[in-house]
Amino acid sequence: MHEITINLHMHTRYSDGTGLHKDIAAAAIRQGLDAVIVTDHNVLVKDFEGYHKQGDKRVLMLIGQEVHDQARDPQANHLLIFGANRDLATLADDPQALINAVRDAGGICFLAHPHEPAAPLFHETAITWDSWDVQGYTGIELWNHLSQLKYKLTSWPRSLFHVFFPQFFMDTPNPSTLKKWDELLANGRRVVALGGSDAHELHYSRGPIHKTIFPYDLHFRTLNTHLLLDTPLGDNSRADVERVLAALGAGRGWVGHDQIASTRGFRFHAQGRETDSVMGEEIPLAGGVTLQVKLPAAAEISLWRNGQNVQVWKRADRGVYTVTEAGAYRVEVHKYYLGVRRGWIYSNPIYVR
Repeated sequence: MHEITINLHMHTRYSDGTGLHKDIAAAAIRQGLDAVIVTDHNVLVKDFEGYHKQGDKRVLMLIGQEVHDQARDPQANHLLIFGANRDLATLADDPQALINAVRDAGGICFLAHPHEPAAPLFHETAITWDSWDVQGYTGIELWNHLSQLKYKLTSWPRSLFHVFFPQFFMDTPNPSTLKKWDELLANGRRVVALGGSDAHELHYSRGPIHKTIFPYDLHFRTLNTHLLLDTPLGDNSRADVERVLAALGAGRGWVGHDQIASTRGFRFHAQGRETDSVMGEEIPLAGGVTLQVKLPAAAEISLWRNGQNVQVWKRADRGVYTVTEAGAYRVEVHKYYLGVRRGWIYSNPIYVR
């Protein structure tokens, strides 16, 4: 299968970002991305969808939405929508109706930053997902780059440190989000995980200090979602958009903390008696199943089944596990970076039925 790297969940001047679509495309090309998905708040600007080129390089831009009820106080229930191809912001006050409309329109949707904390120092409220009784969504934003910064904004010195040295603050996804994902998987739900940047490229000024906080380039080289396609991207942008969304919706990929080291080349697949499966796919337990993990560099690999850790490989670049029980199996990889053990790779599950 062919691997592509995408970055998603970002904002432009059409909502609360500061850049233009051309700025996003230029940054994505500089950072070697294959595709980006722009998701402005409650607005759908489809004109920019397609391939953007600079010289002999290009990036595929997809346009989605981040929809939320602007009248709600406090804020909650932000939904990332891809592939619906129509503005659904009028349904923001009813999360279930919104999710139903996404599915009816042929799109996919993900619960955005479901456990985002508040940052009182900057008058930022918590923006969580509260309506956990909803059904029919595709998955969750397991790791949000900008949201994780809010955990560090507890004092001015600490905040300024992480603004000027952002490579230090990314540790692991929110433990509550990981726990919730495992809970859903253990209950038999198919829930796709993705990593989002929440990129705004904000400009900050305080006295003599002028700083662009989290430029698009920084986001694009830090937290990405990697997908597996049957064949490489081609020249038909409309067909390639559909292929990217199909892989994303199926969960054929992983979340990669590429700032630590590139996660390109990671693989997690299952081999059965009569068939093989990759992330996001099912495989029957009958006849025996072997799970295989391969890393681009040695690290600590852990295998999880329905939220329970079943195997750990220390300082390894591969692992093999014989499955004896059905369940949703996923991989976490941790690696030391700047003296701290950090999350590196979070795979989508293989469903052994």
